[in-house]
Amino acid sequence: MTRVKRGYTARRRRKKIRLFASTFIGAHSRLTRTTTQQRMRALVSSHRDRSRKKRDFRRLWITRINAVTREERVFHSYSKLIHNLYKRQLLLNRKILAQIALSNKNCFDMIFNKIINQK
Repeated sequence: MTRVKRGYTARRRRKKIRLFASTFIGAHSRLTRTTTQQRMRALVSSHRDRSRKKRDFRRLWITRINAVTREERVFHSYSKLIHNLYKRQLLLNRKILAQIALSNKNCFDMIFNKIINQK
């Protein structure tokens, strides 16, 4: 029986996987089976962590806003601030509020006082 020379499809696929895993350590970047496993694992992790990143940033913004609201005011909290924001129809998202709270506390105090005085 004569020898059959295979095409380049499989080689091209393995080369693509190996390029993806080229920064991995040890056998994870050299052996084909482990590179495919690690590639699948890396893609699963990146997919999971994209939504986790959004969650983590939202938690960070909430923590920052809460810290600034409780700094000098004893009875006010984050939840009351957000509730009054919605009640007064001031449309500021948590990211912008956290940036204002960190960079410009006078502006944040003005927003806070506007919410309280409109009762």
